[in-house]
Amino acid sequence: MAAIVVMIAFWVWALFFASKEAVNKIGDTAWSARAEGICVDVHLQLTTLDAQASDDLTVRADLVDESTDLLSQMLDDLVAVTPGDAKGQGIVPDWIAEYRILLQDRYNYADRLRAGENVPFTETAVSGVPITERLEKFALDNEMPTCAPPRGSVV
Repeated sequence: MAAIVVMIAFWVWALFFASKEAVNKIGDTAWSARAEGICVDVHLQLTTLDAQASDDLTVRADLVDESTDLLSQMLDDLVAVTPGDAKGQGIVPDWIAEYRILLQDRYNYADRLRAGENVPFTETAVSGVPITERLEKFALDNEMPTCAPPRGSVV
């Protein structure tokens, strides 16, 4: 009986009193809008590169490197302006750092392709979660969907 009361109390709290704000949401919406503007341009370039997909491992490696270079420049452009709110100043650097881990994973993958290894892409997990999921969650929570890392393509 006590367990049922505790469960009911939990669900009442979760449904009516718990914060509904996303954990990753920063307060500086101007920073997020600026970021999305930068990422839209990169997303278009990545789409163009993806259209050049090839079964040739060297070509694939070159495309992965080229797209990763674009993503690296995107991150450099994003960090050129610091978010104006304390939460953004605290968590955006973590997001950028995790994104750079993904970029290194991509460069490592290109090296394997270039070495003749036709293997699937593998990525680092952080706290048991694939890094792309963490990066995508932050991007979506801050209304910057094109800043999420590319998935399911050559690039």
